[in-house]
Amino acid sequence: MSSIEDQTIAAADPSMDPLAGTVYSARRTVKAPPLELPEALKPNTRLKMDGKKFLSLLPECTIPVAFLDPQYRGVLEKLSYGNEGENRGRRRAALEQMTETVIAQLVRGIDRVLIPSGHLFLWVDKFHLCQGVKGWLDGTSLDIVDMLTWDKGTFGMGYRTRRRAEYCIVLQKQPRKAKGVWTIHNIPDVAQESVSQRDHPHAKPIELQGKLLAAVSHEGDYVIDPAAGSFSVLQAALDQRRTFLGCDLNG
Repeated sequence: MSSIEDQTIAAADPSMDPLAGTVYSARRTVKAPPLELPEALKPNTRLKMDGKKFLSLLPECTIPVAFLDPQYRGVLEKLSYGNEGENRGRRRAALEQMTETVIAQLVRGIDRVLIPSGHLFLWVDKFHLCQGVKGWLDGTSLDIVDMLTWDKGTFGMGYRTRRRAEYCIVLQKQPRKAKGVWTIHNIPDVAQESVSQRDHPHAKPIELQGKLLAAVSHEGDYVIDPAAGSFSVLQAALDQRRTFLGCDLNG
C-alpha cells in the first residue's frame, strides 16, 4: 500500500490486502462492542466536564482508542523559567494544572474503558520523557509499545537547547499485539506539522492524530479524550469519520 487511503480501503475489503495475515496487514480484526451512551455524553461536541467524571460514565472495555494530553507544570515548575507573567507562560499558568495523582487516575480510568488491545496515545514533553511516566501506569494493564516525536517547527523554552518537539507515547492495553490491530504502516516516528497555538497553548497536530486514530480503529468507532484542551482530537476524529467523545474543564 502506498498511502493511508489505500490501506483504509484494504482494511474495509480484505480481498484487496496482499499482506492479509501478516503483521503489516491493513486488515483490522479487533472490534469494539456496541456502546449505549448515558444522556450526559453527547458525541462530537465540546463537553464541559471533569475528565474523571467523564470516564466514570463510560462502560468497561468499550473504547478502542484514547488520547490524553495532561495539563502539568513539569517544565514551568521543575525548571523555574519564571515567565508565567509573559505571553505563552501566562496562558499556560492560567490553565488548571493536574497533579501526578490526577494524571494517574485518568490513565487508570482510560485503561478501564479501553477494549483489549486498545490504544492510548499519551502526549508528554521532554521533561516527563526523561523522568519517565511508568508511575502513571501503576495498576493498569497498559504497556508502552512505541513513541513518536512531533517536530512543531517553532522554538520553545530552554536555558540551553530550545524545545521544538513534543512526544507521543503509544500505550496498548493487554494483550499487546500489532497484527489485526494496527492497520496503517507508513506513519513516520518523527512528524513535522505546524500548529497555531493562538487559541490554546497546548494545541496538538490534527493530521498526525488523525493518522494514529485511523490506524487503530474502524470508521464510526468512538475516540475519547478526557482532557481535550483545544479539542484537536475532535477535529481529527471527524476528518477520519470516527465518533468523538471528550471533555475539558473549560468546555
